[in-house]
Amino acid sequence: MIKVENLVKSFGTVKAVDNISFEVNDGENMVLLGTSGCGKTTLLKMLNRLIEPDSGSITINNENINAQPAEDLRRNMGYVLQNNGLFPHYTVAQNIAVVPSLLKWDKAKTLSRVDELIQKLHLSKDHLDAYPHELSGGQQQRVGLARALAANPPVLLMDEPFGALDNVTRSKIHDEFKALDELKRKTIIMVTHDVQEAFELADRIALMDNGRIVQTGTPTELLFNPVNDFVRGFLQHQRLQLELRAVKLANIWDYLPTGGRKINTSLIPATAGVWEALKNFKFFPRETINLLNQQNREVKSVTFDELMSAYSQFKIQQPHE
Repeated sequence: MIKVENLVKSFGTVKAVDNISFEVNDGENMVLLGTSGCGKTTLLKMLNRLIEPDSGSITINNENINAQPAEDLRRNMGYVLQNNGLFPHYTVAQNIAVVPSLLKWDKAKTLSRVDELIQKLHLSKDHLDAYPHELSGGQQQRVGLARALAANPPVLLMDEPFGALDNVTRSKIHDEFKALDELKRKTIIMVTHDVQEAFELADRIALMDNGRIVQTGTPTELLFNPVNDFVRGFLQHQRLQLELRAVKLANIWDYLPTGGRKINTSLIPATAGVWEALKNFKFFPRETINLLNQQNREVKSVTFDELMSAYSQFKIQQPHE
C-alpha cells in the first residue's frame, strides 16, 4: 500500500531523514519508534506532504503522491495528532464531519457516519453538541480518531496519538484501538517514542536513530534477532515486559499442556500475547484460564505456572545473543 524510496530531508545542516526506504503492506500497522529528534515525525509528515522531501519518492497504492494536489491527498488519509488537533469552536459533531463536508457528502450520509463512529468509539450522543474543552482527554482523543476515520480513508497516519493521556486512559484506549473493526481494514503508520505502546499495537516496527531506520521487523524479531548493539540497548531496560507482549500464545502453543480443568470463562485467542493472558489471572487456588487456537479450534486450560513454563521453554529455543 505504501512504498518509500530513498527519502531525504534536511533542515540546514541537519539531516532529519537520511535516505530512508521501506514498505507497508495493505492492512498493516507499522510503528515508527525512536527517541525525540530521530526523524520519525518528519518522515510521517512527508507521507501527506505537510513537509516536502529534498529527494526520494513516496507511492501510495501504486500512485506517486505528487501526482495529485496535496489537499486531495490529505482528504484520502486520516491524520491523528497527539493533542488531537480538534477545532475548539466546532462541536464534536462538526469536528467529526469536517472531511465529509469537504467531500460534499449529503447531510443524511454525514449524520449517519457520525452516529456510527461515536457508537464504535464509546462516545455518548450527548457529546455531539459539546465543544472540545468540555471533554476529558480520552474523549477528545476518541473524537480526533473519529474525525480521522469519518471519510473511511484507506490510510491512517497517527503522530503520538496517545502521548498526552494518563496511563489508565491510555491502556483503555489501546484495548479499544486493537478491538475496533474500523482499524482492521486500514493501513496505519503510527509514530511513538513509547516502546511498550509500539510492542502492543504494531504488526511491524521501524526503529529509527539519527534520521535512519536501524531495523525493521516484528516485535519478536527486534527482541530475539537485533541487528546491532543500538537495537539491543534500546530495548534492554524493558525487555521482560516487551517479551511478554511480543510473544503470542500461538508461539508457545506446542509447549502448553493439553486438556486441563475447563472453567466457564471467556476464551483467550492464541493471537493474544502472553502478557494479555497473564492479565486474566485473578490468582486464587487451582485457577486456570481457557485459551483458544482459532486455526484448529483446540482449547487448552492452563494454570499460571503452566503458562510461564511454556513461555520459558519457548525462550530456550530462541537464538542466543
